[in-house]
Amino acid sequence: MAELTLRLWKDQVSHRLMILMGLMVLFLGFFIGGGLLARALPVLQHHHWDQLLFSSQWHPTQGQFGLGAFIAGTLWVTFVAILIAVPLSVLTAMFLSEYCPSPVRLWLKPGIELLAGISPVVYGVWGMLVIVPLVRDYLMPFFSEHFPFFPFVSENYTGFSALTAGIVLAVMVSPLIISLLEEIMHSVSFGMREVALALGATKWQMVKTVVLRKVSPGMVAAIILGFSRAMGETMAVLMVAGCAMGIFPHSLFDTAYPLPALIANTYGEMMSVPLYDAAILLAALVLFILTVAFNMIAWGILLYLENREA
Repeated sequence: MAELTLRLWKDQVSHRLMILMGLMVLFLGFFIGGGLLARALPVLQHHHWDQLLFSSQWHPTQGQFGLGAFIAGTLWVTFVAILIAVPLSVLTAMFLSEYCPSPVRLWLKPGIELLAGISPVVYGVWGMLVIVPLVRDYLMPFFSEHFPFFPFVSENYTGFSALTAGIVLAVMVSPLIISLLEEIMHSVSFGMREVALALGATKWQMVKTVVLRKVSPGMVAAIILGFSRAMGETMAVLMVAGCAMGIFPHSLFDTAYPLPALIANTYGEMMSVPLYDAAILLAALVLFILTVAFNMIAWGILLYLENREA
Protein backbone atom coordinates (compact mmCIF):
# COMPACT_ATOMS: atom_id res chain seq x y z
CA MET A 1 0.00 0.00 0.00
CA ALA A 2 2.80 2.39 0.87
CA GLU A 3 4.54 1.54 -2.41
CA LEU A 4 1.36 2.28 -4.38
CA THR A 5 0.94 5.61 -2.59
CA LEU A 6 4.54 6.54 -3.39
CA ARG A 7 4.07 5.69 -7.07
CA LEU A 8 0.89 7.78 -7.26
CA TRP A 9 2.65 10.66 -5.54
CA LYS A 10 5.55 10.46 -8.00
CA ASP A 11 3.10 10.39 -10.89
CA GLN A 12 1.30 13.52 -9.64
CA VAL A 13 4.58 15.36 -9.05
CA SER A 14 5.85 14.47 -12.53
CA HIS A 15 2.55 15.53 -14.10
CA ARG A 16 2.52 18.91 -12.37
CA LEU A 17 6.21 19.47 -13.08
CA MET A 18 5.65 18.89 -16.80
CA ILE A 19 2.70 21.29 -16.78
CA LEU A 20 4.86 23.91 -15.04
CA MET A 21 7.71 23.50 -17.54
CA GLY A 22 5.26 23.71 -20.44
CA LEU A 23 3.72 26.91 -19.08
CA MET A 24 7.17 28.43 -18.54
CA VAL A 25 8.07 27.82 -22.20
CA LEU A 26 4.68 29.15 -23.28
CA PHE A 27 5.02 32.39 -21.34
CA LEU A 28 8.71 32.89 -22.09
CA GLY A 29 7.86 34.90 -25.19
CA PHE A 30 5.55 37.16 -23.16
CA PHE A 31 8.29 37.72 -20.60
CA ILE A 32 10.80 38.66 -23.33
CA GLY A 33 8.37 41.00 -25.06
CA GLY A 34 7.27 42.57 -21.78
CA GLY A 35 10.86 43.14 -20.66
CA LEU A 36 11.80 44.80 -23.94
CA LEU A 37 8.66 46.95 -23.87
CA ALA A 38 9.36 48.10 -20.32
CA ARG A 39 12.90 49.18 -21.26
CA ALA A 40 11.71 50.86 -24.49
CA LEU A 41 8.90 52.87 -22.84
CA PRO A 42 10.99 56.04 -22.26
CA VAL A 43 11.58 56.60 -25.98
CA LEU A 44 7.95 55.71 -26.78
CA GLN A 45 6.79 58.34 -24.27
CA HIS A 46 8.96 61.08 -25.79
CA HIS A 47 8.39 60.32 -29.49
CA HIS A 48 5.32 59.41 -31.48
CA TRP A 49 5.36 55.85 -32.80
CA ASP A 50 5.22 56.94 -36.46
CA GLN A 51 8.38 59.04 -35.96
CA LEU A 52 10.12 55.96 -34.61
CA LEU A 53 8.90 53.33 -37.06
CA PHE A 54 8.69 55.21 -40.36
CA SER A 55 11.40 57.86 -40.17
CA SER A 56 14.91 57.12 -41.40
CA GLN A 57 16.48 59.92 -39.34
CA TRP A 58 18.87 58.23 -36.92
CA HIS A 59 20.81 60.89 -35.00
CA PRO A 60 20.94 59.86 -31.32
CA THR A 61 22.85 62.97 -30.23
CA GLN A 62 20.03 65.09 -31.70
CA GLY A 63 17.28 62.98 -30.18
CA GLN A 64 16.24 61.40 -33.50
CA PHE A 65 15.67 57.64 -33.37
CA GLY A 66 13.97 56.73 -36.65
CA LEU A 67 14.01 52.96 -37.23
CA GLY A 68 12.36 52.99 -40.66
CA ALA A 69 15.56 52.36 -42.63
CA PHE A 70 16.57 49.51 -40.33
CA ILE A 71 13.14 47.85 -40.54
CA ALA A 72 13.19 48.16 -44.34
CA GLY A 73 16.70 46.69 -44.44
CA THR A 74 15.57 43.71 -42.36
CA LEU A 75 12.59 43.06 -44.66
CA TRP A 76 14.65 43.46 -47.86
CA VAL A 77 17.33 41.01 -46.73
CA THR A 78 14.86 38.46 -45.34
CA PHE A 79 12.59 38.43 -48.40
CA VAL A 80 15.54 38.17 -50.80
CA ALA A 81 16.83 35.21 -48.78
CA ILE A 82 13.37 33.58 -48.85
CA LEU A 83 13.04 33.99 -52.62
CA ILE A 84 16.42 32.36 -53.18
CA ALA A 85 16.48 29.70 -50.47
CA VAL A 86 12.98 28.20 -50.73
CA PRO A 87 13.13 27.03 -54.40
CA LEU A 88 16.76 25.98 -53.97
CA SER A 89 16.01 23.99 -50.83
CA VAL A 90 12.84 22.31 -52.15
CA LEU A 91 14.42 21.25 -55.44
CA THR A 92 17.61 20.01 -53.77
CA ALA A 93 15.66 18.02 -51.16
CA MET A 94 13.48 16.60 -53.94
CA PHE A 95 16.58 15.49 -55.84
CA LEU A 96 18.16 13.88 -52.77
CA SER A 97 14.97 12.06 -51.81
CA GLU A 98 13.60 10.98 -55.18
CA TYR A 99 16.20 11.13 -57.93
CA CYS A 100 19.65 10.86 -56.38
CA PRO A 101 21.36 7.42 -56.53
CA SER A 102 21.87 5.91 -53.08
CA PRO A 103 25.72 5.96 -53.16
CA VAL A 104 25.73 9.64 -54.14
CA ARG A 105 23.11 10.45 -51.51
CA LEU A 106 25.24 8.86 -48.80
CA TRP A 107 27.99 11.37 -49.62
CA LEU A 108 25.88 14.44 -50.34
CA LYS A 109 23.61 14.38 -47.29
CA PRO A 110 26.39 14.50 -44.65
CA GLY A 111 28.08 17.28 -46.63
CA ILE A 112 24.90 19.37 -46.61
CA GLU A 113 24.41 18.76 -42.88
CA LEU A 114 28.01 19.82 -42.32
CA LEU A 115 27.31 23.15 -44.04
CA ALA A 116 24.50 23.81 -41.55
CA GLY A 117 27.01 23.84 -38.68
CA ILE A 118 29.54 26.27 -40.16
CA SER A 119 29.99 29.51 -38.20
CA PRO A 120 28.21 32.60 -39.60
CA VAL A 121 31.55 34.47 -39.60
CA VAL A 122 32.86 32.02 -42.19
CA TYR A 123 29.84 32.69 -44.39
CA GLY A 124 30.40 36.41 -43.91
CA VAL A 125 34.04 36.21 -45.02
CA TRP A 126 33.05 34.05 -47.99
CA GLY A 127 30.39 36.62 -48.89
CA MET A 128 32.94 39.44 -48.81
CA LEU A 129 35.44 37.54 -50.96
CA VAL A 130 33.03 35.97 -53.49
CA ILE A 131 29.50 37.39 -53.43
CA VAL A 132 30.41 41.09 -53.10
CA PRO A 133 32.63 41.04 -56.25
CA LEU A 134 30.01 38.95 -58.06
CA VAL A 135 27.26 41.48 -57.34
CA ARG A 136 29.50 44.51 -57.99
CA ASP A 137 31.19 43.36 -61.20
CA TYR A 138 28.55 41.16 -62.86
CA LEU A 139 25.01 41.28 -61.46
CA MET A 140 24.72 45.03 -60.99
CA PRO A 141 26.07 45.99 -64.47
CA PHE A 142 23.86 43.33 -66.08
CA PHE A 143 20.62 44.40 -64.39
CA SER A 144 21.42 48.10 -64.74
CA GLU A 145 21.85 47.67 -68.48
CA HIS A 146 18.97 45.31 -69.25
CA PHE A 147 16.45 46.13 -66.49
CA PRO A 148 16.88 49.85 -65.67
CA PHE A 149 13.87 50.07 -63.36
CA PHE A 150 12.87 49.30 -59.78
CA PRO A 151 14.15 47.26 -57.97
CA PHE A 152 17.46 47.26 -59.88
CA VAL A 153 18.34 50.96 -59.93
CA SER A 154 20.92 52.13 -57.40
CA GLU A 155 23.78 54.56 -57.00
CA ASN A 156 25.65 52.16 -54.74
CA TYR A 157 28.52 50.53 -56.66
CA THR A 158 30.37 48.87 -53.80
CA GLY A 159 28.68 45.45 -53.98
CA PHE A 160 27.71 45.60 -50.31
CA SER A 161 23.93 45.53 -50.63
CA ALA A 162 20.64 43.95 -49.63
CA LEU A 163 21.02 41.47 -52.48
CA THR A 164 24.47 40.41 -51.27
CA ALA A 165 23.21 39.93 -47.71
CA GLY A 166 20.17 38.03 -48.98
CA ILE A 167 22.33 35.65 -51.03
CA VAL A 168 24.65 34.95 -48.10
CA LEU A 169 21.70 34.46 -45.76
CA ALA A 170 20.01 32.11 -48.25
CA VAL A 171 23.18 30.01 -48.48
CA MET A 172 23.37 29.92 -44.67
CA VAL A 173 19.83 28.67 -44.05
CA SER A 174 19.49 26.39 -47.09
CA PRO A 175 21.45 23.42 -45.63
CA LEU A 176 19.21 23.30 -42.57
CA ILE A 177 16.01 23.50 -44.64
CA ILE A 178 17.31 20.94 -47.18
CA SER A 179 18.18 18.47 -44.43
CA LEU A 180 14.74 18.78 -42.83
CA LEU A 181 12.86 18.61 -46.14
CA GLU A 182 14.81 15.57 -47.30
CA GLU A 183 13.98 13.68 -44.11
CA ILE A 184 10.30 14.61 -44.45
CA MET A 185 10.10 13.53 -48.10
CA HIS A 186 11.99 10.33 -47.39
CA SER A 187 9.43 9.42 -44.72
CA VAL A 188 6.59 9.07 -47.27
CA SER A 189 5.75 5.37 -47.47
CA PHE A 190 7.05 3.37 -50.40
CA GLY A 191 3.59 1.85 -50.89
CA MET A 192 2.05 5.22 -51.74
CA ARG A 193 4.71 5.79 -54.39
CA GLU A 194 4.11 2.32 -55.87
CA VAL A 195 0.35 2.88 -56.07
CA ALA A 196 0.82 6.11 -58.04
CA LEU A 197 3.33 4.48 -60.41
CA ALA A 198 1.07 1.45 -60.85
CA LEU A 199 -1.76 3.74 -61.95
CA GLY A 200 0.44 5.00 -64.79
CA ALA A 201 1.91 8.16 -63.25
CA THR A 202 5.37 9.23 -64.30
CA LYS A 203 8.10 9.78 -61.70
CA TRP A 204 7.49 13.55 -61.69
CA GLN A 205 3.71 13.13 -61.46
CA MET A 206 4.18 10.77 -58.52
CA VAL A 207 6.45 13.27 -56.76
CA LYS A 208 4.12 16.21 -57.44
CA THR A 209 0.79 14.58 -56.60
CA VAL A 210 1.81 12.17 -53.84
CA VAL A 211 5.05 13.18 -52.15
CA LEU A 212 4.78 16.98 -52.24
CA ARG A 213 1.09 16.97 -51.33
CA LYS A 214 1.69 14.58 -48.45
CA VAL A 215 4.60 16.54 -46.98
CA SER A 216 3.35 20.10 -47.61
CA PRO A 217 2.68 20.83 -43.88
CA GLY A 218 6.15 19.55 -43.00
CA MET A 219 7.69 21.68 -45.74
CA VAL A 220 6.11 24.81 -44.28
CA ALA A 221 7.35 23.85 -40.80
CA ALA A 222 10.92 23.36 -42.11
CA ILE A 223 10.88 26.73 -43.88
CA ILE A 224 9.56 28.40 -40.70
CA LEU A 225 12.39 26.91 -38.68
CA GLY A 226 15.02 28.01 -41.20
CA PHE A 227 13.87 31.59 -41.50
CA SER A 228 13.17 32.05 -37.83
CA ARG A 229 16.91 31.64 -37.52
CA ALA A 230 17.60 33.80 -40.58
CA MET A 231 15.65 36.87 -39.48
CA GLY A 232 17.81 37.33 -36.40
CA GLU A 233 21.14 36.53 -38.04
CA THR A 234 23.72 39.20 -37.24
CA MET A 235 27.36 38.62 -38.06
CA ALA A 236 27.25 37.43 -41.67
CA VAL A 237 24.69 40.07 -42.64
CA LEU A 238 26.65 42.76 -40.81
CA MET A 239 29.74 41.96 -42.89
CA VAL A 240 28.14 42.14 -46.37
CA ALA A 241 25.04 44.37 -46.18
CA GLY A 242 26.90 47.69 -46.24
CA CYS A 243 25.23 49.02 -43.07
CA ALA A 244 25.15 52.67 -44.15
CA MET A 245 23.48 54.65 -41.35
CA GLY A 246 20.17 56.33 -42.12
CA ILE A 247 19.90 55.22 -45.78
CA PHE A 248 16.50 53.85 -46.75
CA PRO A 249 17.04 50.93 -49.18
CA HIS A 250 14.98 51.38 -52.35
CA SER A 251 16.43 48.57 -54.46
CA LEU A 252 18.25 45.27 -54.25
CA PHE A 253 21.59 46.98 -54.84
CA ASP A 254 21.23 49.61 -52.12
CA THR A 255 23.03 49.12 -48.84
CA ALA A 256 20.91 47.71 -46.02
CA TYR A 257 21.23 48.01 -42.27
CA PRO A 258 19.07 45.30 -40.65
CA LEU A 259 17.91 45.57 -37.06
CA PRO A 260 20.16 42.75 -35.72
CA ALA A 261 23.21 44.53 -37.15
CA LEU A 262 22.12 47.82 -35.56
CA ILE A 263 21.74 46.19 -32.15
CA ALA A 264 25.07 44.38 -32.39
CA ASN A 265 26.92 47.45 -33.64
CA THR A 266 25.63 50.05 -31.25
CA TYR A 267 24.42 48.47 -28.01
CA GLY A 268 26.74 49.43 -25.21
CA GLU A 269 28.00 52.56 -26.96
CA MET A 270 27.01 56.15 -26.26
CA MET A 271 24.76 55.11 -23.39
CA SER A 272 25.28 58.54 -21.88
CA VAL A 273 23.03 59.92 -24.67
CA PRO A 274 19.47 60.32 -23.34
CA LEU A 275 17.01 57.68 -24.60
CA TYR A 276 19.72 55.91 -26.63
CA ASP A 277 19.47 52.74 -24.58
CA ALA A 278 15.66 52.78 -24.87
CA ALA A 279 15.86 53.26 -28.65
CA ILE A 280 18.15 50.26 -29.10
CA LEU A 281 15.84 48.12 -26.98
CA LEU A 282 12.90 49.39 -29.03
CA ALA A 283 14.76 48.10 -32.10
CA ALA A 284 15.05 44.72 -30.35
CA LEU A 285 11.32 44.83 -29.57
CA VAL A 286 10.47 45.59 -33.22
CA LEU A 287 12.68 42.70 -34.35
CA PHE A 288 10.95 40.44 -31.83
CA ILE A 289 7.51 41.50 -33.13
CA LEU A 290 8.54 40.98 -36.77
CA THR A 291 9.82 37.49 -35.98
CA VAL A 292 6.65 36.57 -34.08
CA ALA A 293 4.46 37.96 -36.88
CA PHE A 294 6.38 35.99 -39.51
CA ASN A 295 6.02 32.81 -37.47
CA MET A 296 2.30 33.36 -36.84
CA ILE A 297 1.62 33.85 -40.55
CA ALA A 298 3.66 30.77 -41.42
CA TRP A 299 2.01 28.64 -38.75
CA GLY A 300 -1.40 29.83 -40.00
CA ILE A 301 -0.49 28.50 -43.44
CA LEU A 302 0.67 25.27 -41.81
CA LEU A 303 -2.64 24.83 -39.94
CA TYR A 304 -4.57 25.51 -43.13
CA LEU A 305 -2.62 22.82 -44.98
CA GLU A 306 -3.07 20.33 -42.16
CA ASN A 307 -6.83 20.97 -42.02
CA ARG A 308 -7.06 20.59 -45.79
CA GLU A 309 -5.26 17.26 -45.64
CA ALA A 310 -7.51 16.11 -42.77
